Amino acid sequence: MSEKGKKIDVDKIDLDKMKEGTTENPGTISFPHHSGSAIIKPTDRGKIKGRAVSAMHEQTDRQMSQLYEQMQLLAKQANELQNRVEISERIYLAKINFEPLINHTYFMYEGADGKDILSLVAPGEWGRSQKNMRYLATVKLLADHTWEIIEKAED
Repeated sequence: MSEKGKKIDVDKIDLDKMKEGTTENPGTISFPHHSGSAIIKPTDRGKIKGRAVSAMHEQTDRQMSQLYEQMQLLAKQANELQNRVEISERIYLAKINFEPLINHTYFMYEGADGKDILSLVAPGEWGRSQKNMRYLATVKLLADHTWEIIEKAED
């Protein structure tokens, strides 16, 4: 007898097992419930987890790289600020015969006695009277009352 002509033995049908494959809410079952349903294939959970872990590592590595670049920038800014503080302390210990104004440029010299002097006069403006001083740097007073070196003397 061919497959088409085979009779179904109703006594051998497991109704409880068949009931597991049906539901009143077909959207809640994990397999297609009729011939027009979307194909649902079992997934390889190892592949899914592997891709997720790979993507996670790629993303966190990118974020760590960005944080590292930001840390380098912050470290550079901290060093520059520390240098400004050191320069500023030296300038404030220098002989100053005027009140420096913010955003103005001044000139730092070393006097004959070895002490620093802050001046309004540029190196080329002294004429013969500068012979007792050595030009060190051109500096600018910033709004936070630190000093920035604009130009440093060639040693």
